[in-house]
Amino acid sequence: MSEKLKIINNYKKKINLLKKHNKLYFDKDNPKISDSEYDNLKKEILHLEKKNDFLLKLNLNKTIGASPSTKFKKIKHLKPMLSLSNAFDQNDMKDFVSKINNFLNIKDENIIFSSEPKIDGISATLIYEDGVLTKGLSRGDGITGEDILENLKTINEIPKKLKGDNVPSLFEIRGEVYIGKKDFNNIKGNFANPRNAAGGSLRQKDSKETSKIPLKYFAYGFGAIEPMIFSTQSEFLKKIKNWGFSINPLGKVVQNLNEIESHHSYIDSIRSSLDYDIDGLVYKVNDLKLQSRLGNTSSSPRWAIAYKFSSEKAITKIKDIVIQVGRTGAITPVAKVEPVTVGGVVVSNATLHNEDEIKRKDIRIGDTVQIQRAGDVIPQVISVDVSKRNQNSKKYIFPEKCLCGATTIKEVNKSTKKEEAVRRCLKGYACDFTAREKLKHVVSKDAFNIDGLGKKVIDQFWDIKLIRKPSDIFTMNYDRIENLEGWGKLSISNLKRAIDKSKVIELDRFIFSIGIRHIGQENAKILASFFKSISKFSALFHEADRKKILKHLIDLDGIGQIQIDSIHSFFSNNKNIEIVETLVDKLKIKDFKTHNKKGKFSNKTIMFTGGFEKMSRSEAKSLVENKGGKVLGTISKKLDILVIGNSKPTKKKIEKAKELNIKTVKESDWYKILDL
Repeated sequence: MSEKLKIINNYKKKINLLKKHNKLYFDKDNPKISDSEYDNLKKEILHLEKKNDFLLKLNLNKTIGASPSTKFKKIKHLKPMLSLSNAFDQNDMKDFVSKINNFLNIKDENIIFSSEPKIDGISATLIYEDGVLTKGLSRGDGITGEDILENLKTINEIPKKLKGDNVPSLFEIRGEVYIGKKDFNNIKGNFANPRNAAGGSLRQKDSKETSKIPLKYFAYGFGAIEPMIFSTQSEFLKKIKNWGFSINPLGKVVQNLNEIESHHSYIDSIRSSLDYDIDGLVYKVNDLKLQSRLGNTSSSPRWAIAYKFSSEKAITKIKDIVIQVGRTGAITPVAKVEPVTVGGVVVSNATLHNEDEIKRKDIRIGDTVQIQRAGDVIPQVISVDVSKRNQNSKKYIFPEKCLCGATTIKEVNKSTKKEEAVRRCLKGYACDFTAREKLKHVVSKDAFNIDGLGKKVIDQFWDIKLIRKPSDIFTMNYDRIENLEGWGKLSISNLKRAIDKSKVIELDRFIFSIGIRHIGQENAKILASFFKSISKFSALFHEADRKKILKHLIDLDGIGQIQIDSIHSFFSNNKNIEIVETLVDKLKIKDFKTHNKKGKFSNKTIMFTGGFEKMSRSEAKSLVENKGGKVLGTISKKLDILVIGNSKPTKKKIEKAKELNIKTVKESDWYKILDL
């Protein structure tokens, strides 16, 4: 098993776990882990992305919130309500500032930031029309929220009508609903924490019940504004305070990394004395024009970040080291530790990541170690206290065989020509341990999303040999589970209904579900957009057709050689083809429908060569996509325009474009097209 495969497998597990906790946090207001644990999970994901650039191509980390519940009427946000990316230390903040400078193509300039405490509460959007509050909604999934206007109206700090002059005709304001610590102590009752109490109160059907709870509201940002009358974030905050909103008094404008760190340390030192819970500080580029240029990723703004406070750690002892097998065959070592409480949770397992990580830290059975709760079921080992090591301890020898008995391998990275860190079992469905995990992926939320068929149920059905491959799910003998613990007629009926419902699935979700390595949700959408239908996708099952198709995939922005090699490898395995074909026969797979943005570059394909003076390539790509265009990675007859930057353009690309009669545009003309 290659190191890369293991990294991807580990990454996907953490992304799925994040989605699970987002559902509990955003939708149900019933978090099962602490804020520090949640933050550490996101930190692990970011750390993996930072160390392994190829993970970003999977486009999996775009989680915002959870789907709105059916309890309240659904309302669309005027602009998407995105989540913030996180920073956990000075290096993360340095990277954040550096990325901003690179994206804007500026050097050695101190970007000014507006900062404010990150309140641990419930996000809520308010919409004002001609100064009058007309709508109030929850975050939901960031696109659609719940109509909780009547409950929000009970909060004294939310103005029903804006005071003062120059109020925008349309104003979408964002803020955080919270309960003060003192107030919570008086009303806590069955609530686990202030955030839980705030969330529960906002979901009362009767607003009279909500009014009994001392809710408060800090405004911090905006969505849609017509007309735009602000130039900076700090100006926005000052203005809305005059209009009647409550803003956090600890907000501050800072200019460089030293000021950021100093302010962060100060707020950290006083946070225990505050009457509300905070878990970090939010830093936003103060200039709104720069915010607009920076834009957003699929899940978060490029111009803002949450700089979190440090998480809790603990000391324990390793009793044993065991291995686990993932759905891609990745072998993951896990330390069995003496139970210890971290962040209010008792833990007894800690991940050791991979063989190379064990060697690097020289982790041994019997070692005293420091662990950090990382939001997962399994925390991570940070360091070893060698001074407490037994003199007779021996270095841990990583097993070279899978739990199924097959010899594992470390694959060679085609780009670096180096052996990867992760060991992997390559038997696929022939390995019981791998096959079981593959089935868990098939039923996961972003694949078939079968309600009632989670990981534990998969384990249960596997143990009685009810299912062995994906198609078994749709031909299940329900009589065999009647006598199983936890199953009755009603639960079986519900499961059957959920499975029958899942037989109709969109093409992109189907492609994601079959578990091709390096093909995440966004990659699956790109492929679905290319193939359009399952009949065309099925051409990959035949070798001659597959070779022709793979030659064209390199033209797709977001699909690189790694993804192409993975597709080729997957469908070169006859067992995989058999499993996918059998699955297709049981389903109705819907054609993929594209929803292209309209704009100046609608239905146009653009490619860049060379560097630009006024913007980075990243910004240029973002501008094209926001205006309805598509950016290609290679020159072909499908290309409409080649934009030639002033700094070191590739001569071969320019010559190729001329051969194919493709329109070329110089950098100066490119700015004219963009009206810059």
